Amino acid sequence: MKMPPFEYACPATLNEAVALLASHDGEAKALAGGQSLMPMMAFRMARPTLLVDLRKLSDLRQIKIGADGVRLGALVRWRDILDDKRLDAAHPLLKAAVSHVAHYQIRNRGTCGGSIAHADPAAEMPGICQTCDAVITAVGKGGSRTIKADDFFQGALTTALEPDEIITEIHLPAWPAARRWGFQEFARRRGDFAMSGVALYYDLDGGKAANAHIGVIGVGDRQQRLPKAEAALNGNAVNDALAVKVGEAASSNVEPQDDIHASAAYRRSLTGTLTERALLAAAAR
Repeated sequence: MKMPPFEYACPATLNEAVALLASHDGEAKALAGGQSLMPMMAFRMARPTLLVDLRKLSDLRQIKIGADGVRLGALVRWRDILDDKRLDAAHPLLKAAVSHVAHYQIRNRGTCGGSIAHADPAAEMPGICQTCDAVITAVGKGGSRTIKADDFFQGALTTALEPDEIITEIHLPAWPAARRWGFQEFARRRGDFAMSGVALYYDLDGGKAANAHIGVIGVGDRQQRLPKAEAALNGNAVNDALAVKVGEAASSNVEPQDDIHASAAYRRSLTGTLTERALLAAAAR
């Protein structure tokens, strides 16, 4: 389908971009990579009167790695993450998840900020943010504020962003070198949205799992943490029997819906299987 009519602006500064968004009473949209917004507009699921292109805001394209963790500018592309060798140690779970994002062409254009602003419940980046206790920075006419991932994502395609706010940075806390992690995702075809996907990590305390974080995508109206599965993992040495137990806890911790792709029972079982596999992969590391 053809795009609906809209105005276009390409500001040179963040302040200009915020002012443009604020001037259209919620009818303007920020354009980052465009890999989600353009299809939404083509299908008339989004009809902004103004597109504010952020491509000139070069400060938002940086990946910063320090003692406090990884800071991703909102315009960092998936390809930038996959090409950055520093992230092999600084955040390997992030790199593993991003390798599952869509297809090569989309990874060349799609951005971190665009993905979390879109907030698709089956998307990898929102899942990593939720699992890893990310903090999102947004700037609007009222200034800058930080939002915890658990507060940022509010439902399918729904976030805590105000109409005049632009995401500027995603902060992922520091990653200890000895941390164990795993990522598993299943889709009908490589590059499709996940029917279920599991990201997890844990630290070791005397040979037993501690500080377990387990998150899932694709099985609800938003990505979510799995506290029952985390509780089953914490305080235990990882082995095959425990992986089965944690997988069962993960299955019982999700409430998917039937849809044209899979039944709720299938997604629930799949989540358990992926959790088990991710945990065994983590232990092997």
